[in-house]
Amino acid sequence: MAVDEATPRPGQRTGRRPGATQSADVILDVALQQFAEHGFGGVSIRSVAKTAKVDPALVRHFFATKEGLFAAAIRDALPPDRLAPVMEGDVAGIGERLVRTFLEIWETQPTRDKLFSILRSAVTHEGAATMVRGFVEGELLPPVMEAVGRPRADVRAGLVGAQLVGLALTRYVVETQPMASLQVEMVVQAVAPTVQHYLTGELPDAVSETTGQPPSRSLA
Repeated sequence: MAVDEATPRPGQRTGRRPGATQSADVILDVALQQFAEHGFGGVSIRSVAKTAKVDPALVRHFFATKEGLFAAAIRDALPPDRLAPVMEGDVAGIGERLVRTFLEIWETQPTRDKLFSILRSAVTHEGAATMVRGFVEGELLPPVMEAVGRPRADVRAGLVGAQLVGLALTRYVVETQPMASLQVEMVVQAVAPTVQHYLTGELPDAVSETTGQPPSRSLA
């Protein structure tokens, strides 16, 4: 009789086992599918474990919490090193390279489905939205901001992040027309100047004096 990988044998130590990476990948794939179908609030460790046919303890072993699972899903969908080509070239063209690379990532499967799953959760749950903002502004964009070398990197990252996330929502999630049907290069040429300004242009005094922190919201 086959022994479930998630079930330790008598006397066997728990923890990372042969095939652990494969198990983590399966769990992550299931989580992404459930985040896409039900949003962040409709997913639980138990529901992911049941569909992945593993014990909930194994999910917690790899990801600790549902928030940890979602954070891993974000990084799996959009690894920061995917933006490495953006830093190759002069600063004057970095906005165009950033928008083009971002769109190319979205235009590729299975990445597109994974990113859709993440944004689906972000628009339906404030906690998920906060995690996505934190990832974009705190992990994805800092290498770009370092390459640019302009003051108020936190504000610039927030502006660029809002532009890119808004672009993804209108083009790929909500599919607003004509944005959803435009050729990639047309979108790049239309959006890149705004992103370039956010990255290297002068910021208004009112913006330069802000803390860069999002406004507080009541969830009551």
